[in-house]
Amino acid sequence: MATRSSGFSRTQTSRGNSCKNIFNKIRQGQIRGVGLTRGSQFPVALLEERDKRAQWQGIPVLLRRLHESSHPNSDLSKIHSMVMELSSLLSMEAMSFVTEERKTPQESISPNTYTFDLFGGVDLFVEILMRPTLTVQGDLPILSDDLIKDCLSVLYNCCICTEGVTKSLAAREDFVTFLFTLMSNKKIFLQTATLIEDILSVRKEIIQLEEIPNLASLVQSFNQQQLANFCRILSVTISEPDVGVDDKHTLLARSTQQKTSTCPSRAESNQVTLVNIPGFIERLCKLATRKVTEAADASARLELEDWHSWLDNALVLDALMQLAIEEAEQSSTESSDESSLSSRPLRHRLPQSMKIVHEIMYKVEVLYVLCVLLMGRQRNQVHRMLAEFKLIPGLNNLFDKLIWRRQPSGHVLHRQNQNCDCSPEISFKIQFLRLLQSFSDHHENKYLLLSGQELNELSDIYLNANVFEMEALNNTDRNLVCDGKKGLLTRLISVMKKEPIDSSFRFWQARAVESFLRGTPSYADQVFLLRRGLLEHILYCIIDSGCKSHDVLQSYFDLLGELMKFNIDAFKRFNKYVNTEEKFQMFLTQINSSLVDSNMLVRCIVLSLDRFESQTNDVKVVEVFSECRLLSHMAQVENRLSFLFRLTSIINVQTLTQENVSCLNTSLVILMLARRRDKLPLYLSALREKEYAEKYPGCLLNNFHNLLRFWQHHYLNKDKDSTCLENSSCIPFTYWKETVSVLLGSGRSSRCAIASYIDEAYRDLDRDFLEPSPFRCITE
Repeated sequence: MATRSSGFSRTQTSRGNSCKNIFNKIRQGQIRGVGLTRGSQFPVALLEERDKRAQWQGIPVLLRRLHESSHPNSDLSKIHSMVMELSSLLSMEAMSFVTEERKTPQESISPNTYTFDLFGGVDLFVEILMRPTLTVQGDLPILSDDLIKDCLSVLYNCCICTEGVTKSLAAREDFVTFLFTLMSNKKIFLQTATLIEDILSVRKEIIQLEEIPNLASLVQSFNQQQLANFCRILSVTISEPDVGVDDKHTLLARSTQQKTSTCPSRAESNQVTLVNIPGFIERLCKLATRKVTEAADASARLELEDWHSWLDNALVLDALMQLAIEEAEQSSTESSDESSLSSRPLRHRLPQSMKIVHEIMYKVEVLYVLCVLLMGRQRNQVHRMLAEFKLIPGLNNLFDKLIWRRQPSGHVLHRQNQNCDCSPEISFKIQFLRLLQSFSDHHENKYLLLSGQELNELSDIYLNANVFEMEALNNTDRNLVCDGKKGLLTRLISVMKKEPIDSSFRFWQARAVESFLRGTPSYADQVFLLRRGLLEHILYCIIDSGCKSHDVLQSYFDLLGELMKFNIDAFKRFNKYVNTEEKFQMFLTQINSSLVDSNMLVRCIVLSLDRFESQTNDVKVVEVFSECRLLSHMAQVENRLSFLFRLTSIINVQTLTQENVSCLNTSLVILMLARRRDKLPLYLSALREKEYAEKYPGCLLNNFHNLLRFWQHHYLNKDKDSTCLENSSCIPFTYWKETVSVLLGSGRSSRCAIASYIDEAYRDLDRDFLEPSPFRCITE
């Protein structure tokens, strides 16, 4: 028995080694480019023999037959049965991979797909698909739609289950370009779009849209469903690659990168290409604002979270999209009104809630593309188009019924920076809020977020306050604003006040409202929001709600700063709400817990204090000033010095990002206002004394000197950033530059130069930005 058992083991080992030898020969040939590079080069007899032992399911033999039957000028209609047979062997593995949520492909889990790829199946199917473009003589081979569809499905399954296939396809520029040409065929559009999306997501370089043949006519040929799906592809082509969370996000690294690359990036070039396609933006606006018929019987509606678990499944999602395409094909004319489709039998296959989810998923992609274009170099052109095509009024009409429907009970909200998958409805809300933020930010079109009645209210506020109406408000085309009594901004504030305190939507809501206030402070805009109880709600969230989220608190500090800046009425309301010492100390504790989060509010208070101190003839200002705890606290020089010391301690050139550079600018605001009052030497002396008291002589001032050198390097070549600084502070940018130059003065005798306050033994002023400081620094 022992001998027989041993002999059986040796035989099995021998057979296994034979199979491995074939694998090794193919792999070595593929790596070296010589010898056997695909399984079809092996004799059929050998493949059949090994197939029984290795359980290859006949895949190598099928590929050999397919290769022999698909040579140039062959009748490709005869190979469809073989393609279908191979497709059936691979499709179950792909479905299993997706439904079981596996993270990485493994040979043991997908043996059929692995064998298919190893024996040259991927390359063979690419050749078959591209055969019409490679044939020079004679009649072009005809590929049926069904054959193309099955070939694309096989390649997509391989991308899912076999590591490296997607990257190898992405490296073939000719194949990627060819796939775009296939999208003109509506019957194979879905399979083509799905494969393209998968391929583009792994490319190291973004594809250049201008190199795609006849792109404009291709996009114009899409129906609305296809255009929405195409936006999933476009999102990869117009977004800058994610650089991760390392030092590439620092302003220093970005500045260095911009020096080496003066030309527009591929993403920026692609944005220009899309904006210039006739009718493209208009069609996106129609997609974003088209209505969805609501079911009359609310009890019959399936809640959205019921679909969450399987909507993330790409294959199921694609099947859903296919239903929409088939549905559209039944119509002789395309319609943007969903109500015209309600009578079609096919739509009754899906419950009403799924139709809503279907529409939401379209809109997520469309809003994302519009949002990116709004932040690009073509921003003003895109703004004009979005206004002309009434995007904002359209979204306002959808707000209650679709965008911000009542949140299902028990729904777990996605939090900022949480590593999880968003449900379609959550993604839709966040994308909507990001779009509003981009639309309002430093642009006069922000008033389109209001209704005609609300514009009248703003005009009355200006009139009653005896203040000149802002030009942007006066120039707003009332034919393009929101319909009805309430505009989008008012609706947003209403749902914001009802949102659960731990909801991540609060972060995005606050950002969207804050963007409406950014830029040159507008008294009427602030009063408009004050009348709606926004200040009291923000103070409740900061002081009384128990909110612990740094992201949400930061967004509320920033919003509160814009709401209160230079507005004595806002400070009066603040003092009315914060009416006890206990509340005031709680407020200060929240500010001091993270100055990176709250420094914009500190800047607002310092700027407002400086203005109010010059308005001693205004009885109202004097009265509020004498009663307001917040103004009295900031009026004490030692408190402003404390903020200045901490702000300049928590950052350095190597760690500056777009998130914390505001700490540097807030420090500068404090020093600029001190310089106006000839108190700059007092502040610099206090910083020097603090250094010695903390036993870190030279550290703080050397670091601040280095930061100001970088400030010159960063801001003197940034038109937009410098304009933002000037508008938000109401301090001319020339004064910003002058103050920095004075602080960096080389004269050792100057009482306003930082160098004068650093002893020679600790002076380190000429160090390169990239070199770390030799001195131990202070941290918050």
